[in-house]
Amino acid sequence: MPNTRSAAKRVRSSQARRLYNRSIKSRVRTLVKKFEQAVQSGEKELAVERYRAAASALDKAAAKGVVHKNLAARKKSRMATKLASLA
Repeated sequence: MPNTRSAAKRVRSSQARRLYNRSIKSRVRTLVKKFEQAVQSGEKELAVERYRAAASALDKAAAKGVVHKNLAARKKSRMATKLASLA
């Protein structure tokens, strides 16, 4: 239990931020998973479209500080490699 009003506010704000961050991370994971499925199915046009969506979501999450910028760069790089293997 927080002892001061400011500590109580920090608890509330950190919980709200946690839920917000969790929703962004979930969206990023979903988009990356959809990209992986498109690569598995071998549909190049669909994979390119889903790569753009996933890369954009990763960049936005990194810009907001939800994920580290290096994590976003690493995931985008690995997805690009998989996309190039379809060609």
